[in-house]
Amino acid sequence: MKPSNESVVAMLRQLVAYTQLEDGQSQSFRTRAYEKAIDAIVGTSGEVADMSPSELKAIPGVGDSTAQKIHEYVQKGSVSKVDRLKERFPATMLELMKIPGLGPKTVLALQEQLNVVDVAGLEQAIESESLRSLPGLGKKSEEKIALSIKLLGIHSEETRTPIFDAMRVAKRVINDLQRTDAVDQIAYAGSLRRLSETIGDIDILVTSSSQADVISAFTSLRGVTAVLASGSTKASVVIDDGIQVDLRVVAEEEFGAALMYFTGSKGHNIELRQRALDRRLTLNEYSLSEIDRGAVVAARTEQAIYAVLELPWITPELREGVGEVAAAEDGLLPKPVTASMLKGDLHVHTDWSGDGRSTLDEMLAATVERGHEYVAITDHAENLAISGLSRERVLEERDAIAEARKRYPELTILHGAELNIAPDGSVDYDAEFLELFEFTVASIHTYFDLSNEAQTKRLVAAIANPAVNVIGHPSGRKIGSRPGVRFDIEAVAQAAASHGTALEINCHLQRLDLSATNLRKAMAVEGVMFAVSTDAHHTSEFANVEWGMAQARKGGVPISRILNSLPKSEFTAWIGKNGSTSAR
Repeated sequence: MKPSNESVVAMLRQLVAYTQLEDGQSQSFRTRAYEKAIDAIVGTSGEVADMSPSELKAIPGVGDSTAQKIHEYVQKGSVSKVDRLKERFPATMLELMKIPGLGPKTVLALQEQLNVVDVAGLEQAIESESLRSLPGLGKKSEEKIALSIKLLGIHSEETRTPIFDAMRVAKRVINDLQRTDAVDQIAYAGSLRRLSETIGDIDILVTSSSQADVISAFTSLRGVTAVLASGSTKASVVIDDGIQVDLRVVAEEEFGAALMYFTGSKGHNIELRQRALDRRLTLNEYSLSEIDRGAVVAARTEQAIYAVLELPWITPELREGVGEVAAAEDGLLPKPVTASMLKGDLHVHTDWSGDGRSTLDEMLAATVERGHEYVAITDHAENLAISGLSRERVLEERDAIAEARKRYPELTILHGAELNIAPDGSVDYDAEFLELFEFTVASIHTYFDLSNEAQTKRLVAAIANPAVNVIGHPSGRKIGSRPGVRFDIEAVAQAAASHGTALEINCHLQRLDLSATNLRKAMAVEGVMFAVSTDAHHTSEFANVEWGMAQARKGGVPISRILNSLPKSEFTAWIGKNGSTSAR
């Protein structure tokens, strides 16, 4: 079976990570080349497995060396360079690089000088105070790394995968299996479907007319590094030396019951089983059936099972056994929000920013294709030295956006910026220059280790700035690699409501920021609005809106509280408090 584009991209991402270790730096000419190729393949509609090396090189962004490696992967199932680097660097070293303070150079030093290649070894090095002996580190660095491990919930005895990485693997496995003729229905379940921030293993359910063929295809997928078990209806494998994936083949007429059961959570399922018993029914992974006669009442779909239990369908993100069943019975759950309800995107980057990877026109064309009425172009501001725009560049971009409005008359394009929130809560540019922007997002990008009180004051000060419309990814976290700042969410939400500043729900799976816990707390404050924004740096990242809306559902946010669900006229009236705009 030829690999899907997703499998090829996964191989290239492995190549990036191992090359970072080989080079001892996060960015090099080689890693940038691989990353450009990843963007190119994500954006292509063709099947790269069917392309010759010359056809691969014809894709803008794919160079000769990368094309040869892709061809090698398609033909042989692996890449010699990746295999060679895997022998030199254990896969656990890639996990170490995700911990703040441990870049490729330091992780290399850990291996070479302390023989540390995993979290368990790192914890021992911290306990023995030997980590501080490495060049560039000291007691303070050692303490910060120890705190990061604690805040991220990383434990050597329990391996959990950040949702961003787990979702990539799940989508890739599903896409690869769908390329076979044996798969009829397929879906991921478990904590991943519930949008948990970290995942123990991935559960995938399949219906098939040929169980043996599905099991065989699954255990021989590209990227499988170990087969843990293989039977007639289920199998378990390890993908990319990193995460366990469990496959179950179920009967078509039982798919809904199985999906509900294996999605969980345990607490949610217990409540549903009790509800079934109260109605002289029994619920398990096969069906909802009558206790007396054994007749199946519902099994094919989740919706049918919930209906028999006299409940509306409860979206997977809410199934945590924390009162959602009672709330659904009482009609207190908000109507589930979906991406189709949004009218615009309020946090979008282009290649005017140093980290943007699609042009202004590409981002605008993709926005129009999504059917949106408005978009805020929010490239980075000057205080973010690596990718921010100088004042001269801001004015140039303003002119470029004015010209773009002529090419996209159906779209309201706001010239904005993603401002940086300094430790004292101030932002880039002076007040007079800030008046040039039609919309701004202000975000924390630095100084993550300030106290709870200092971070709260910092966010409240930014919220009070009349030039700021939205606080972007308020905690600044990156799930699995950066804890984010700690702050008083109630105080921040109160300030946001008072000043008419929205709080962002960042759609990227690495962020999902605000967290569901903070969303629920913020929802208790009357008048707070939220912006569900993609923070897209490439056209492919607009698809992340699905995760942002799932996060909104998990946090119980109704559509009435989502700023960018407003029609254009209402939205422009909302931002009018910050001065006139060119919104048409």
